[in-house]
Amino acid sequence: MKKKSIFLLAGIATLYFNNTYAQETTPQDSTRTASIDQVVITGNSNPKKKIESSTAISTFTAKEIQKQNPISAAALLQRVPGFAVETSGGEVGNNLFARGIPSAGAYEFVQVQEDGLPVFEDGALQFANADNFFRVDNSVSRLEALRGGSGSIYANNSPGGLINFITKEGSNDFKGTTKVETSTYGLMRTDVNLGGALVQDKLFFNVGGFYRTDNGIRKTGFKANNGGQVRMNLKYVFDKGYAKVYYKKLDDRNTFFLPIPLSQNGNDLKEFPGFDANYGTYSYRAISQLNIPQAGGGFFNRNLEDGIHPRVDVLGAEFKYDLGGNFSVINKTRYTNINMNYTGIFPAGGPQTMADFAQSEGITGNNYQYSLVSNGAIVNPAYVQKLGFWAIDKQMNNFVNDLQFNYKFDKGNVTAGFYKSNWKSHQYWNWSNILTTASDRPELLNLVDTSLTPTSAGYSKTYNGVTDMSFLVRDSQVQGSLNDLYLNLDYNITDNLSFNGGIRYSKDSYKGYGVNTTTANLNNSGLTTDGTHSFLTTTADDNIAVLGNKYTYWYYDVDRVSFTTALNYKINKENAVYARFSNGFRSPNEEAYYNNMNDLSAIKPVTTNQLEVGYKYYSRTFDVAVIPFYSTLKNLSFTDVFSDGTSENKFANTTNFGVELEGYARLFNNLLEVNFNGTIQNPKYKNFTGTDSAGNFFDYDGNTVRRMPKFYFNIAPAVNITKQWRAYVSMNYYGKRFQDEANTDKNILPSFSEFGAGTSYQMGKIRFAVDGTNIFNTIGITEGDPRSPLTGTGDIRMARPIMGAAVRASITLDF
Repeated sequence: MKKKSIFLLAGIATLYFNNTYAQETTPQDSTRTASIDQVVITGNSNPKKKIESSTAISTFTAKEIQKQNPISAAALLQRVPGFAVETSGGEVGNNLFARGIPSAGAYEFVQVQEDGLPVFEDGALQFANADNFFRVDNSVSRLEALRGGSGSIYANNSPGGLINFITKEGSNDFKGTTKVETSTYGLMRTDVNLGGALVQDKLFFNVGGFYRTDNGIRKTGFKANNGGQVRMNLKYVFDKGYAKVYYKKLDDRNTFFLPIPLSQNGNDLKEFPGFDANYGTYSYRAISQLNIPQAGGGFFNRNLEDGIHPRVDVLGAEFKYDLGGNFSVINKTRYTNINMNYTGIFPAGGPQTMADFAQSEGITGNNYQYSLVSNGAIVNPAYVQKLGFWAIDKQMNNFVNDLQFNYKFDKGNVTAGFYKSNWKSHQYWNWSNILTTASDRPELLNLVDTSLTPTSAGYSKTYNGVTDMSFLVRDSQVQGSLNDLYLNLDYNITDNLSFNGGIRYSKDSYKGYGVNTTTANLNNSGLTTDGTHSFLTTTADDNIAVLGNKYTYWYYDVDRVSFTTALNYKINKENAVYARFSNGFRSPNEEAYYNNMNDLSAIKPVTTNQLEVGYKYYSRTFDVAVIPFYSTLKNLSFTDVFSDGTSENKFANTTNFGVELEGYARLFNNLLEVNFNGTIQNPKYKNFTGTDSAGNFFDYDGNTVRRMPKFYFNIAPAVNITKQWRAYVSMNYYGKRFQDEANTDKNILPSFSEFGAGTSYQMGKIRFAVDGTNIFNTIGITEGDPRSPLTGTGDIRMARPIMGAAVRASITLDF
């Protein structure tokens, strides 16, 4: 039924446009600004044309972003070669892997920036992915995405690259845009952006933002996404420079989607009985409330409908001044404060038969009985599911200042800067496990041992559906103080041959603490489970975690030098080749500190070496970039958190050889446009041996890095049917991967292709658009579940599939 509605909507839109508007020749709704004219600033000391920049950089203007209409920031970044992006988490909380660098997820080896400063200094804190704190809306002027290269010179912890969203500023002409959007999943969104001059040629303003509410593509039974942001800036221009101040407020709630059960036999994926692979989720309204007593008194309350809920305030300023004598200074400063409540459903393994689960709880034979918490009805589900109800609160702040001096001379320029950043993240975890039916509209279950009486100890294995009450509580904090000096030289050896070299010295210090925990129960608390029976009758409270008064404090210093050097040869105004070597690092991540705070000698910064060469061709009708690269990494940590709250805490080295491809063509007198990007790579583990948690020896040397496809690409042809009317299709291919380091056949993540399609019509200053995603309802999994490895051929596979088919329709007015 869903497919029929999608194709019907698309068909009606196409027929309407076809019968209403006449054909013209030159398209007004083209998606591309000629790269030959584009100037980039990210990863460069001064603005320069793309063809003159010795970096692998992709750019997207506001108009290009509008035409792609990405459903999330991660979906937009899928269009960047070298970035393997997992978008199945929803609008936020997604993962990005740059040039085959593995991690537990998030944005660990790239830095996400707004106007050249980090959204938050560390984009891979536990449960604090950088995209939690950023949204793409109409206030974005353009995106510049740099891979490798000079990323380690211009930012911290960014050997994989820089992702820089540049915001709009006002001009002498008052301009604005407003957009309304709806969808097949209950979306109602409004975007507004306004900009202009308060004093001509002197004082400019821009203000924009959005508000959105929707039910989610996966059926949660509640508002899956609800909130918005506002962003504003004020810029004063004077004879020798400018001064700018800005503010951003983000208050948004987003459901985070975790693995669901599928049936897999080799490369064949099928729906698990009772679970819709494209629209189902365990994150459902019937299990959304948690209210449980605590050992120290009081209750812990949580509402799944709050999802990932960041409240972000950002205040910043930027100042540039011409000092004379070819010297100039620019200073950027920003303060960010974040309070985030994070609530998600994390499956604790895969579904089990009701007999198997009862046995795992110590019930023998058939002496088990399941009932619904909602009404007490006795039920016999084919499968039951243990789910983690994970609640995390984080209070974060970051004050950063980047002071930069620049000197221009006949043959180039020299830039010297001092970067200072202080940041802190305090987090509190309270995790419980619940028992539900293994279905996409799960219901809470109670389980009792019928061989015992209701007053017997251990009769019940649950408390209102909770199997493990607050079994994990964590209180910890990490702080960073970064003091970095950097120097960059651009030198034109000849008119066509240029040199770039940069160095960054990082004198960074980190410190933090963790609070120890003990266990307790409610047996002697005087509380009852149901008004009659005491907590002696249930095992759900037997291992409640209680925070103690013992703090483990730790300190860690990083004293590192990063450097890069490159040559760029401009063959002519349309062709160029370059070569670059770079050395960078990433400081240990938050979970690595926590796991090893009693002995930090086990952890080291991840060091990287990258060599890349590239060929670029830019013209008004063709863009081509071919960039082979080779990288090595040492001391890479793996920090996936398991269902019991422990972390894998492994370390490895990797190598990767690959080629990034990016192209654009405008053909047949602008009738056809084609955008393409793709990556071919071969990431491997090196010197990865040891013993696992069970004491078994492993040797993964030479194995393919987990979760990394060797081949992935995106192609999006578009037809400009008339001057106003445009239609497109897109294909996103994601190659085969392995869920585990052992590369076992039973842990293969099959390749998949996702198709999108849409059409738009530009009627003067009004644009109508219809965009469809995953239009063929493909079941494609981006990642498995580290908490539930596959156990055999044809077994249940826990994984995160991409979202099912959906259609959005929008109207945009420019004025």
